Amino acid sequence: MPTELAAPAGVFAPRWTLSTRKMRDSVLWLLLASSSLVLVEPSPYEALFGIAVLIYASRIGFPRGIAPLAICLVLFNIGGLLSLIPWTDDHDSVNFVVTSAYISLTTIFFACITAQDPLRRLDIIRSGYQVAAVIGGIAGIMGYFDIAGLGEMLTKFDRASGTFKDPNVLGPFLVLPIVWMCQQVLIGDLPRGIFKRLGYGVVFLIDVFALFLTFSRGAWGVCAASVLLMIGLTFIETRSTRLRTRIIVCAVLGFVALVALLAFALSFPSLRDFFLERASLNQDYDVGETGRFGNQWRSLPLLLVSPNGFGPKEFWRFFDEDPHNIYVNAFASYGWLGGFAYCTLVVMTMYLGWWLVFRRTPLQAQAIAFWSCLFVQLLQGFQIDTDHWRHLFLMLGCVWGLAIATSRMSRREAVPRLRDAQTVECRAEAGRPSPRSRGEVR
Repeated sequence: MPTELAAPAGVFAPRWTLSTRKMRDSVLWLLLASSSLVLVEPSPYEALFGIAVLIYASRIGFPRGIAPLAICLVLFNIGGLLSLIPWTDDHDSVNFVVTSAYISLTTIFFACITAQDPLRRLDIIRSGYQVAAVIGGIAGIMGYFDIAGLGEMLTKFDRASGTFKDPNVLGPFLVLPIVWMCQQVLIGDLPRGIFKRLGYGVVFLIDVFALFLTFSRGAWGVCAASVLLMIGLTFIETRSTRLRTRIIVCAVLGFVALVALLAFALSFPSLRDFFLERASLNQDYDVGETGRFGNQWRSLPLLLVSPNGFGPKEFWRFFDEDPHNIYVNAFASYGWLGGFAYCTLVVMTMYLGWWLVFRRTPLQAQAIAFWSCLFVQLLQGFQIDTDHWRHLFLMLGCVWGLAIATSRMSRREAVPRLRDAQTVECRAEAGRPSPRSRGEVR
């Protein structure tokens, strides 16, 4: 029973009550709804995270299963601090390490609250995140078409960046809500009512169109791979022939609709030309010895003899640009300690995520959606720096929390089965007919 906070009674005082649980839920929702507003620093997300921690402080438990996640993140950040020692007078390096520590805290926070009350809190996270995606998507569309003169503020490199600083972050941020909505179509969990469904369709188109306008090859690939993985896992895990038929039909119709929308978008010459330019895999800044991938290969021999790496955000001093590879950047910015800690965390998460999606519990659909996006974006780390992506660490925390909650559910279900099996064995030893022999245990 939640504690009730009531306003003082008085002649003109309104009578209202505010549940502390509702207050916590509201702050959590606002935290997620503001997660796309990162043009200013400190962002509203950072301020609301501090409030959320204070409000949840007395309610957050720390499950033992989160310890490996926390240890890896602590070692990761200790590596960053050690790597920072020669660069303490560099404001960008200091800010980089502080941001890493803060994002790591958000990961542990989301893991704890998800493990504690997964179904309700994931619904809140999902609702707030989808609002944030709409805000970021609308801003990206307005910026790309220079509506109200916002083009300079909401675009970068002539690509939609919306309320983010980089179109390569806006794109992946939109993938999770797109996967959620596709999943709802597949499993028939759409809102009831013609107007609600119409609004649902409008939101979906906003997210997809904004993703397209980022002209981010990585985001396009991540979205396609995440949706396909979600469809594949849902198809494999369902036992219903009717649902499998629905999945096949929806997938075919969705592909046809996507091709039609893409054809319509490319009917505009400016969009078509830029799309063809961005769709090329041989960008001039990628190839060659001094290109993105060439710099990554050239950095490896130096990192092998640099236990503390190059320093937080100092890769550019050696190769004129950022590494664009989180695994290279982990060793370059966090040293050997941070690099090995991050790689260990990724390996553990890979094992945990694949274990999670095949457990048949009420959390399975949520697990499939989160893991379909997180798995692909962990792989995307080979193509871009993702260590400061708030949404990636949100998914990381939620997947760990889901795994802990799923493990608890599995153990609770296993106890009655174990007791039944022991009863059968005892009765068999006593020479009495067991329930199984009489068809009582099914």
